[in-house]
Amino acid sequence: MLSPSMTSNDETQPLLRRDEESPPRSTQPHPSLDWSQLAVLCFLRVLDPLNFAQIFPYVNEFVSRLHLTNDPSKIGFYSGNLMRCLPGQESIFALCQLVAIYPWSSLSDRAGRRPVIIAGALGLTISTIFFGVSQSFLTAMIARALAGLFSGNVPVIPTVLCEITNSENESFVFPFFGIFWPLGMILGPLIGGFLSNIALKFPTLFDYAVFKAFPYFLPCLIIALINFAGMFCAYFLLQEVCLNFFVLNAEFILSLNKERQLVDFADVKPLSTKDLLANQMIRCLCMSACFLSFVTTAFDVIFVLFCFTPIRKGGLGLETSQIGYALVISGLTAAFFQLVLMPTLLRRVDHAKCYHFTIAVWPAVFLILPSLNLLAQTNESLDDNASAMLWTGICVVLVFARIGFLPYTINTLLVKKHSPSASSLGASNGLLQFFICLSRSLSPFMSSSVFVISVERNLFMGYGWAILLSVISLGGMYFSKRIM
Repeated sequence: MLSPSMTSNDETQPLLRRDEESPPRSTQPHPSLDWSQLAVLCFLRVLDPLNFAQIFPYVNEFVSRLHLTNDPSKIGFYSGNLMRCLPGQESIFALCQLVAIYPWSSLSDRAGRRPVIIAGALGLTISTIFFGVSQSFLTAMIARALAGLFSGNVPVIPTVLCEITNSENESFVFPFFGIFWPLGMILGPLIGGFLSNIALKFPTLFDYAVFKAFPYFLPCLIIALINFAGMFCAYFLLQEVCLNFFVLNAEFILSLNKERQLVDFADVKPLSTKDLLANQMIRCLCMSACFLSFVTTAFDVIFVLFCFTPIRKGGLGLETSQIGYALVISGLTAAFFQLVLMPTLLRRVDHAKCYHFTIAVWPAVFLILPSLNLLAQTNESLDDNASAMLWTGICVVLVFARIGFLPYTINTLLVKKHSPSASSLGASNGLLQFFICLSRSLSPFMSSSVFVISVERNLFMGYGWAILLSVISLGGMYFSKRIM
């Protein structure tokens, strides 16, 4: 029943105003953070890297047991098809995940976040057990493909995070959430390596026929149980935050209100992919993230290659243990920046400016690397002073590089801010992750090939790879500048 004070004009006005008539998002009231929801989301975030990385320690041994070839040098080709869709590129897991990312994200805008997350966790549970009992190359490929397809719901989890946070707590929550993907990448190989061939490692404890017949079943079973626990938490603990039931019932509601449209459904219905890409901010975020993903993945590949390559060939000629020390420094720096520096930056610096200036370090990172080789060439014996200078340079590069990885946390916040509507937030995040994964799948093969060609053909004194990657980095700077 209408209020007596309501005029006839009020009756014809939509109950949900358009964006231009509503107050800025930052001024709208937000509920306080539900820590139980954050805990569930962090647990769910670990599932994707766990499933992706747990086969790394035993995949070559797994392939050798299938007796696909008598030539040990060709085992890498077959294991590469499980771990890479093309030589040097991402896995079939990642390829299928790439295909599924946007459809899952778009579906979450229509069907809700919980059903998509629960379906993904259930699918991962089944596909992981399927892989553990695989005894042929084909079934193993199918199992990994299914795991990738059900991992395509990964962007839905940060979308939920966007919806349960506000400007007062997001500066802490997003950096904290960001540490769980690398945590999964650490725990996955540990589980896979320790629990594979368990009957041979601990015959007195695991002398069971199932572990002898399926030596990789136990790590897959443990990962599957973790996936099931994630599904359990999502079903019983995770609250639905996507309230687009208006979309599902739009025709019914309109049929009851043919003369007076009480709801402006243009603001509620999710936008199409074409409409999202027509939005300049979303388009620039996707393109800048695409360039960012390419150069960050290239750095991960090339830094180790550069450190290992002999000095006379354009590298640093470091020993394996020294490369390990450098990676430890990189990891500790990343953890410090993510948990200490990032929250401070997000509280005190405009997010768009922070995004641009952290991306802007990448040209410097790639151009500094050749100077380290020149330093090593002038002091090839590497006495104490030269070694100290070299390691100082390595630390500078690693600090700059870890700053360059910070935009991954910021771009999700920017998607939250610039999504054309709340009803398209899932699709916007999915589109962003699609471009990130696409670029990540191409970068390892392309960047390592450019490095080898530059060194072998002495392009730009062997440093052609650094110049090319610096130029590519400028693309990310260009698009991130347009977001400011």
